[in-house]
Amino acid sequence: MKKYLILASLFFQCIAGFAQNSSTDSGSFFLHKFAQNIGKETYTVTKTGNTLNYDVDFKFVDRGSPVPLKAKMSVTSASEPLSLWIKGSTSRFSTINDSIVINNKKVTIKVDSLTHTEALKPIAFPIGGYSPGTVQMLMLQYWKSHKQPASIPILPKGAVAIKRDGSDTLNFNGSSLLLERYVISGLIWGNEIVWTTDTGKLICLITNDAEGDKLEMMSTAHEDLLPELINRAATYGMRLFTNSMKMDVAKNKTIAIIGANVIDVVGVTTFKNTIVIIEDGKIKEVGLDASTKIPAGATIIHAEGKFLIPGLWDMHSHFEQAEWGPAYLAAGVTTVRDCGNEFGYINSIKSAIDSHKGVGPQILKAGIIDGPGPFGLGIVRASTPEEAIKAVNMYKDNGFVQIKIYSSVKPNIVKVICTEAHRLGLTVTGHIPMGMTTQAGIDSGMDMINHITSAASMFKRTKDRSIDFSDSMSVAALDYLLKHKTVVDPTLGVYEMVLRSTSDNILDMEPNFYKLPLPLQTLFVNTGLPDSSAKLRRPNYLAFLALVKAMYVKGIPIVAGTDMGFPGYSVAREMELYVQAGLSPMEALQSACINPAIVMKMDAKYGSIRSGKIADMVILDADPILNIRNVRKVWKVIKDGEVYEPGVLHRMVGFKE
Repeated sequence: MKKYLILASLFFQCIAGFAQNSSTDSGSFFLHKFAQNIGKETYTVTKTGNTLNYDVDFKFVDRGSPVPLKAKMSVTSASEPLSLWIKGSTSRFSTINDSIVINNKKVTIKVDSLTHTEALKPIAFPIGGYSPGTVQMLMLQYWKSHKQPASIPILPKGAVAIKRDGSDTLNFNGSSLLLERYVISGLIWGNEIVWTTDTGKLICLITNDAEGDKLEMMSTAHEDLLPELINRAATYGMRLFTNSMKMDVAKNKTIAIIGANVIDVVGVTTFKNTIVIIEDGKIKEVGLDASTKIPAGATIIHAEGKFLIPGLWDMHSHFEQAEWGPAYLAAGVTTVRDCGNEFGYINSIKSAIDSHKGVGPQILKAGIIDGPGPFGLGIVRASTPEEAIKAVNMYKDNGFVQIKIYSSVKPNIVKVICTEAHRLGLTVTGHIPMGMTTQAGIDSGMDMINHITSAASMFKRTKDRSIDFSDSMSVAALDYLLKHKTVVDPTLGVYEMVLRSTSDNILDMEPNFYKLPLPLQTLFVNTGLPDSSAKLRRPNYLAFLALVKAMYVKGIPIVAGTDMGFPGYSVAREMELYVQAGLSPMEALQSACINPAIVMKMDAKYGSIRSGKIADMVILDADPILNIRNVRKVWKVIKDGEVYEPGVLHRMVGFKE
């Protein structure tokens, strides 16, 4: 009998425990890149007394690479944080292993293997970055419970700013759905856009992952609303900048730039002490002597002793967030080719800039098409000729000037894409798909290729991965690329970053590193390899530089492209690397202005400082022909005849002076 009484006692203890520690809530979010559903975050909540315990499982698969993360967070029923444990991956290339425990007005913080204890601030919230979304939802609830302060210190370090940005009413399942909209800054570079219900439940979070790619978390029950919210996020993100600066779009504005030394990238010379007249957003005259007449009422810009260059181009951009707009302009970049983005998002971003409701460079849109399989990217896929033709026409009808082929397109479909694009007057760039050679891609109709690695695969490599340019295979490769006039954007800066030793001084690569917002510093400083691995791969990297030089000497078109990197600054770094490779400063500068304009068939309006062209130009404090690094010394930027101050633009997106 005693045995049965013990069993009964244990049973009732379990029942009591279950009642005290029962599941009270749960939720889930689909995770997206390029609007493609690539994973899921799920949370469950159990309540123990006055404590709510959140268990979170977060995982997506990005181009074949799993990115799993788990988190546990405890808060009081009044939203006060007690602990956070978070471990796993935050992107394909980054991990996290943090724990934060709050007890008796002290907080114990463990980041990887390092542990310390500090006094708890009156207001502070533990969080591990953009993911998981559940923790951001709890942070918003904490913010509300503390009377919505302008900023909140976060643990282990940093601070976030949160503000309510309005509300949106959407049509959902035949009824109106009212969502509250918030802007959060400080977890990533720039602003996240967040929508919740009036009870604080997270519906949508549009953010960036730890490799800088835009990522959306969407309530699984509200998945159908994602395209609309992506479009709205682009508009709202741009509006945050136009609200913070005066957008002067007056017509018939006349500007006279006096005393600047004009660098003529076509004539390969410098005209000293000029007078440049701008009217209606165009260059009316480049006066080469003091007799040039200055129109009455013109705005005078005294630029004596300074240097005037054409607006720079980035031929491999991914405009993942609104902050890229001001960052690009501040660095003198007035045109970018967006090499693949979410369809609705990039349309909205470009529309905002073109209508002066946003701040940023001119955007040339290259529409991405991928194929089937686990390594595919985005939702625009083509497995059949019919799907390929439909995708190309969709892009053409929506103002795209180019098609970008991605890595999983089947070889037979590449030919279809190129043929249809050319029929519609579009050019084709992209990756060389898996299972296809570079020559086969070009033979199929690709006009341009992205990344130096696409070209390098055609050349004879030695054991240490350097290139033997004397080998017949290499000679034939150069001849082939020249014959087909294949345009290459090398993105050398990407390879410098990922193949560098993390013990190297990052200032050698990016002298403005400490002007970057803290989330970007954190992102970049640990990107690279251990010393031994970097040393092993050094010949491969040097081969890329040598190949750029060899292609340029041969006459193969080289255009400066960055594939993101340090926002805005990476265009300057790309040119610096071309000079390291053996190009002259003038040749490097041409790769970022007149050469892109020529290959995009826009040189009648862009790419040089000549009468009749669009007034896109940069005033520098020093001569870039004397030292290419002087291209970083931006004094003023002019786009479409509008004058921008780099300091103002940089402050808008969190850069330091």
